[in-house]
Amino acid sequence: MATTEELQTLVLTTLDKSNTIEDSKDLTYNDAPVDQLALLGALNSLKSKEMIDFTPIERISWTLTEEGKQVAKDGSHEARVFGAIPAGDEGLPIAELQTKFGASAKAGQGKAFKNKWISKKGNNLVRLVDSIVDETQKELKEIEATGTLENQKTLAELKKRTLIDKQKTTTYSVSKGPDFSLQVKKEATDITTDMLLSGEWKNATFKKYNFEAAGVPPQGGHLHPLMKVRQEFREIFFEMGFQEMPTNCFAESSFWNFDALFQPQQHPARDAHDTFFLKDPATSDRYPRDLMEKIKKTHENGGDTGSIGYNYVWKEEEAQKLILRTHTTAVSSYMLHKLSEETKKIGEFRPAKYFSIDRVFRNESVDATHLAEFHQIEGVIADKNLTLGDLIGFMDVFFKKMGMDKIRFKPTYNPYTEPSMEIFSYHEGLKSWVEIGNSGMFRPEMLLPLGLPPDVRVIAWGLGLERPTMVKYGISNIRDLLGHKVNIAMIKDYPICRLDKKMGKELVGLSED
Repeated sequence: MATTEELQTLVLTTLDKSNTIEDSKDLTYNDAPVDQLALLGALNSLKSKEMIDFTPIERISWTLTEEGKQVAKDGSHEARVFGAIPAGDEGLPIAELQTKFGASAKAGQGKAFKNKWISKKGNNLVRLVDSIVDETQKELKEIEATGTLENQKTLAELKKRTLIDKQKTTTYSVSKGPDFSLQVKKEATDITTDMLLSGEWKNATFKKYNFEAAGVPPQGGHLHPLMKVRQEFREIFFEMGFQEMPTNCFAESSFWNFDALFQPQQHPARDAHDTFFLKDPATSDRYPRDLMEKIKKTHENGGDTGSIGYNYVWKEEEAQKLILRTHTTAVSSYMLHKLSEETKKIGEFRPAKYFSIDRVFRNESVDATHLAEFHQIEGVIADKNLTLGDLIGFMDVFFKKMGMDKIRFKPTYNPYTEPSMEIFSYHEGLKSWVEIGNSGMFRPEMLLPLGLPPDVRVIAWGLGLERPTMVKYGISNIRDLLGHKVNIAMIKDYPICRLDKKMGKELVGLSED
């Protein structure tokens, strides 16, 4: 295939000899017809330099399909059916014809009947004439040679039989332009520093700007599917009057992550098999000393909470260990302490609603449904004299906004909530109740050391973000959603998220452990 430069030279030398090119279909290069699409690129380039001008010549022609080529070679279906039937009254069994020609037997038989070439005699086909002329084959051969037929009705019939296809071709009429030359000057696209210093720009020929050309569409940013679903949950919280907690620090001290939540220092969750511990820095003492003393006493003997505590020697070095937070409840404990400080400052308690949706880390084996890091959705409400009924009522409203209208609760155990409840929703597909989250009321052993008034109660609940996202976008393997195996293209291609009734019923069974 000729290059653009070779085609430009061909066009210019041809114009130099004959002044015009009436139809570019007659151009050849190395004794082969010139590809008209490649030629168009060369013509456009020459026209931009005003060396030539050209106008398109459009033609409609007909070409044979693969089936049409077969008919042109071997004869039409009806002619082959006629040829298969022997002369005489005995004819040919219909079943034998179908065995011989397969799917084309029915079409050929129908056409032969219509042409009155054959008829049916019992279960056999017999000839009605001694010989035929295969007009279909003749017409296809003519189209193959000339690209058309005079009879438009015949063309329509052959098109209906999928024996031919309409084809649009474009060639070009070319003439000389005002700056015609046999030599193609190289045009500069930019003024360079060297041109300015040498003065070459004064004599240079610059390529014209094409202000009509479409530019390359700019690539915009795209949200990850997790962030799309996260935003939907955020809208639910904001609609219900919640304030978002600051959760942008992944590293946390064991003090806020465990001790402030009344989780004993010998609890299995503090083991390296369940938690990621940092090496550098390995510790932090960024917590109030007076708060630390209160929490220490609460762990050891219950302090001023009325509890007996855990009856062990609490060690500050354990509380100082830095970890990748295992839950966003670490931030909730800090926010509740901050709320108590504000209460002391203004002299009165003001109810608060907090939520967070952010990443947490667990030292777990990675598989199709679990990662060592995931997102936790958490909500906290602090008010005076809240009860378990308030928690249940609020859960009902919250999950209905997610499209889940059948909710049940089951008692469970959590170190820092009492009472505690697992949340279940009815799965229409599975026809069963499936766990979707966890909830409870924070214990007095957690709240009183933080400085909250004795009559303030705090209800809280949480669920995961990854599995609802997997359901929403039809992802079966969590590693295709988050991590190094993610296909970046899906971030661009996936649509926005809208939680609706249908999705809500699919969401059940999607809480993180």
